[in-house]
Amino acid sequence: MPNVTISLNENLFKLGKKYVEKHNTSLNALIRKLLEETVKDQSTDWIDECFNLMDKTKGNSEGRKWKREDLYDV
Repeated sequence: MPNVTISLNENLFKLGKKYVEKHNTSLNALIRKLLEETVKDQSTDWIDECFNLMDKTKGNSEGRKWKREDLYDV
């Protein structure tokens, strides 16, 4: 894996160290995660995953039909 050197001002570095200690991770892991989330291709795989999860549920509407208005009934 290639290494990259970055420069941070002292305050940003201290804030970053405080954050990673609180979240039990490392500054390297945080930067890698943020970079991946920023440059990663936007995909729609999550939609397929949602439908697969819905298909696996054991819900039963017992034949009831829903209308959009029903969603707003409290």
